[in-house]
Amino acid sequence: MQTEAMTHAHDHHHDHHADEIKKNKLFGFWIYLMSDCVLFATLFATFAVLVGATAGGPDGKDLFEIPYVFVETMLLLFSSITFGFGMIAMRRKNIGALKFWMIVTFILGAGFIGMEINEFHHMILAGNGPERSAFLSAFFTLVGTHGLHVTFGLIWMATCYWQLNTKGLNDMMETRFACLSLFWHFLDIVWVCVFSIVYLMGVM
Repeated sequence: MQTEAMTHAHDHHHDHHADEIKKNKLFGFWIYLMSDCVLFATLFATFAVLVGATAGGPDGKDLFEIPYVFVETMLLLFSSITFGFGMIAMRRKNIGALKFWMIVTFILGAGFIGMEINEFHHMILAGNGPERSAFLSAFFTLVGTHGLHVTFGLIWMATCYWQLNTKGLNDMMETRFACLSLFWHFLDIVWVCVFSIVYLMGVM
């Protein structure tokens, strides 16, 4: 009886310690996201200052194709929804569903990056690269920085998927998926701001 009580107390202490580690990691990741907010706020401010500095070259009205960017936006927004489904599956300990939704999320995110690279490629081929004007330098820096973040998120997602296959769904993996979820939804919010401020306001 005493041994069972000691075992129960040890398990309770272990669970409490694991919860504390998870909370600390999530808190630390929130701090990182706040620093990323400062980075993007700086890039948005720089873009706002330089948006009119076209050096006689094209501006947003000449360059941006809203229907194309809208499709791009929908890919990222839906990827955030599918990631949410994955987190629900994780909480239910449904590893098969979690893997499925991570694959769907990865495909949508990769599609977003593919469309962004295609947009940049066509702009540069037409002579409208970042060196063309201060406006385009600010545009490529802001949108490109977001794209790099999404690319990093995809690499992180692929790594977590591989680790899920090798390690299973333990406390460590749940924490990693929770942090990745925060990161992915954060990028979604940033892109909504990019779409609204850079693209929609750019064609007005």
